[in-house]
Amino acid sequence: MISIKNILCPTDFSEPSYEGLKYATELAAHFGAELTVLHVIPVVPPLPPDPNFVFEVPEYERALHLEAERKLRLLVEEWVPKEIKVHTNIGHGDAGSEIVQVAQDQGADLIVIATHGLTGWRHLAFGSVAERVVRSAACPVFSIRLPRK
Repeated sequence: MISIKNILCPTDFSEPSYEGLKYATELAAHFGAELTVLHVIPVVPPLPPDPNFVFEVPEYERALHLEAERKLRLLVEEWVPKEIKVHTNIGHGDAGSEIVQVAQDQGADLIVIATHGLTGWRHLAFGSVAERVVRSAACPVFSIRLPRK
Protein backbone atom coordinates (compact mmCIF):
# COMPACT_ATOMS: atom_id res chain seq x y z
CA MET A 1 0.00 0.00 0.00
CA ILE A 2 1.21 3.47 -0.79
CA SER A 3 2.16 5.48 2.28
CA ILE A 4 2.18 9.24 1.81
CA LYS A 5 2.86 11.15 5.02
CA ASN A 6 4.70 14.24 3.78
CA ILE A 7 3.75 16.22 0.65
CA LEU A 8 5.75 19.11 -0.76
CA CYS A 9 3.96 21.65 -2.97
CA PRO A 10 6.04 24.45 -4.48
CA THR A 11 4.34 27.68 -5.53
CA ASP A 12 5.37 30.71 -7.53
CA PHE A 13 2.05 32.40 -6.67
CA SER A 14 0.70 31.86 -10.20
CA GLU A 15 -2.69 30.44 -11.17
CA PRO A 16 -1.22 27.07 -12.22
CA SER A 17 0.57 26.75 -8.87
CA TYR A 18 -2.74 27.39 -7.07
CA GLU A 19 -4.22 24.49 -9.03
CA GLY A 20 -1.27 22.37 -7.88
CA LEU A 21 -1.97 23.41 -4.29
CA LYS A 22 -5.59 22.36 -4.71
CA TYR A 23 -4.49 18.85 -5.68
CA ALA A 24 -1.87 18.78 -2.90
CA THR A 25 -4.45 19.68 -0.23
CA GLU A 26 -6.87 17.03 -1.52
CA LEU A 27 -4.11 14.40 -1.44
CA ALA A 28 -3.01 15.52 2.05
CA ALA A 29 -6.59 15.22 3.30
CA HIS A 30 -7.04 11.80 1.68
CA PHE A 31 -3.80 10.34 3.05
CA GLY A 32 -3.76 12.25 6.34
CA ALA A 33 -0.42 13.70 5.28
CA GLU A 34 1.39 16.85 6.33
CA LEU A 35 1.75 19.49 3.65
CA THR A 36 4.67 21.83 3.10
CA VAL A 37 4.12 24.79 0.79
CA LEU A 38 7.41 26.06 -0.61
CA HIS A 39 8.32 29.26 -2.43
CA VAL A 40 11.80 29.69 -3.90
CA ILE A 41 13.32 33.16 -4.15
CA PRO A 42 15.84 33.45 -6.97
CA VAL A 43 19.35 34.59 -6.17
CA VAL A 44 19.89 38.29 -6.83
CA PRO A 45 22.83 38.61 -9.25
CA PRO A 46 25.80 40.68 -8.11
CA LEU A 47 25.72 44.28 -9.16
CA PRO A 48 28.42 46.09 -11.09
CA PRO A 49 30.90 47.95 -8.87
CA ASP A 50 29.61 51.39 -9.85
CA PRO A 51 30.04 53.88 -6.97
CA ASN A 52 27.13 55.95 -8.31
CA PHE A 53 24.71 53.04 -8.15
CA VAL A 54 23.16 52.49 -4.73
CA PHE A 55 21.31 49.24 -4.25
CA GLU A 56 21.48 47.24 -1.06
CA VAL A 57 21.20 43.57 -2.01
CA PRO A 58 20.74 42.29 1.59
CA GLU A 59 17.87 44.72 2.15
CA TYR A 60 16.27 43.74 -1.16
CA GLU A 61 16.58 40.02 -0.34
CA ARG A 62 15.11 40.64 3.11
CA ALA A 63 12.17 42.48 1.51
CA LEU A 64 11.63 39.59 -0.94
CA HIS A 65 11.72 37.13 1.95
CA LEU A 66 9.19 39.12 4.02
CA GLU A 67 6.88 39.46 1.02
CA ALA A 68 7.12 35.72 0.33
CA GLU A 69 6.27 34.97 3.98
CA ARG A 70 3.23 37.24 3.78
CA LYS A 71 2.02 35.68 0.51
CA LEU A 72 2.54 32.14 1.81
CA ARG A 73 0.58 32.92 4.98
CA LEU A 74 -2.33 34.34 2.94
CA LEU A 75 -2.19 31.45 0.48
CA VAL A 76 -2.40 28.88 3.26
CA GLU A 77 -5.25 30.74 4.96
CA GLU A 78 -7.22 30.87 1.72
CA TRP A 79 -6.49 27.47 0.14
CA VAL A 80 -5.64 24.93 2.86
CA PRO A 81 -8.40 23.53 5.08
CA LYS A 82 -7.80 23.91 8.82
CA GLU A 83 -7.74 20.14 9.43
CA ILE A 84 -4.57 19.70 7.34
CA LYS A 85 -1.27 20.15 9.13
CA VAL A 86 0.62 22.61 6.96
CA HIS A 87 4.07 24.19 7.05
CA THR A 88 5.54 26.92 4.90
CA ASN A 89 9.11 27.13 3.71
CA ILE A 90 11.12 29.64 1.71
CA GLY A 91 14.08 28.52 -0.35
CA HIS A 92 16.71 30.53 -2.15
CA GLY A 93 18.41 29.81 -5.46
CA ASP A 94 17.53 27.84 -8.55
CA ALA A 95 13.90 26.75 -8.19
CA GLY A 96 14.28 23.23 -9.61
CA SER A 97 17.36 22.39 -7.55
CA GLU A 98 15.95 23.93 -4.39
CA ILE A 99 12.64 22.05 -4.65
CA VAL A 100 14.47 18.74 -5.04
CA GLN A 101 16.81 19.56 -2.13
CA VAL A 102 13.98 20.61 0.20
CA ALA A 103 12.04 17.45 -0.69
CA GLN A 104 15.09 15.35 0.16
CA ASP A 105 15.87 17.27 3.37
CA GLN A 106 12.29 16.98 4.61
CA GLY A 107 11.80 13.39 3.55
CA ALA A 108 8.92 14.21 1.23
CA ASP A 109 6.98 11.19 -0.01
CA LEU A 110 5.47 13.16 -2.90
CA ILE A 111 6.00 16.46 -4.70
CA VAL A 112 2.92 18.04 -6.25
CA ILE A 113 3.97 20.66 -8.80
CA ALA A 114 2.17 22.63 -11.46
CA THR A 115 3.61 23.21 -14.88
CA HIS A 116 2.90 26.31 -16.92
CA GLY A 117 2.84 24.23 -20.10
CA LEU A 118 5.20 26.44 -22.06
CA THR A 119 6.04 25.11 -25.51
CA GLY A 120 8.20 26.13 -28.42
CA TRP A 121 10.66 28.97 -27.95
CA ARG A 122 9.29 29.85 -24.51
CA HIS A 123 10.14 26.37 -23.24
CA LEU A 124 13.60 26.55 -24.81
CA ALA A 125 14.25 30.01 -23.36
CA PHE A 126 12.85 29.48 -19.87
CA GLY A 127 13.04 25.72 -19.41
CA SER A 128 10.69 23.96 -17.10
CA VAL A 129 11.10 23.85 -13.35
CA ALA A 130 8.59 21.00 -13.19
CA GLU A 131 10.55 19.04 -15.80
CA ARG A 132 13.80 19.46 -13.85
CA VAL A 133 12.05 18.35 -10.65
CA VAL A 134 10.60 15.26 -12.34
CA ARG A 135 14.03 14.31 -13.66
CA SER A 136 15.93 14.94 -10.41
CA ALA A 137 13.63 14.14 -7.48
CA ALA A 138 14.19 10.98 -5.46
CA CYS A 139 10.48 10.74 -4.60
CA PRO A 140 7.45 10.53 -6.91
CA VAL A 141 6.34 13.77 -8.56
CA PHE A 142 2.72 14.50 -9.43
CA SER A 143 2.66 17.23 -12.07
CA ILE A 144 -0.45 19.28 -12.79
CA ARG A 145 -0.96 20.98 -16.13
CA LEU A 146 -3.82 23.35 -16.66
CA PRO A 147 -5.71 22.99 -19.93
CA ARG A 148 -4.96 25.67 -22.48
CA LYS A 149 -7.52 28.42 -22.84
